[in-house]
Amino acid sequence: MKIIVTSIFVEDHDKALEFYSDTLGFVKKEDTAAGEFRWITLVSPDEQEGTELLLEPNIHPAAKEYQERLFEEGIPATMFGVEDIHKEYKRLKEKGVRFTMEPTEMDEVTIAVFDDTCCNLIQIAQRK
Repeated sequence: MKIIVTSIFVEDHDKALEFYSDTLGFVKKEDTAAGEFRWITLVSPDEQEGTELLLEPNIHPAAKEYQERLFEEGIPATMFGVEDIHKEYKRLKEKGVRFTMEPTEMDEVTIAVFDDTCCNLIQIAQRK
């Protein structure tokens, strides 16, 4: 068994797609109609056959509340791995990304947290 798709709740597909592709650098893999919504997935440019990130509409009240509560409590919705966290932090800051936590060492990893502009906090991590 392996993870093939993971999702993150978003309110606005177009805004999320722009942020995750243009700002973060993920590659759009699928963008198809799914009833009144869209099935949009992105992948890492380095692993285009790897795990897909689904931009999931937060239309269900429980999904919306879950997303809002995580954000209010400062809990990241997901984590992405990076090879050089300081380089990535600088690159994203230059693109206007707002960080809620600068790169911080925690035992065997260094982490940082940013706001994805779609009501989610995202953690990036570099293993030592």
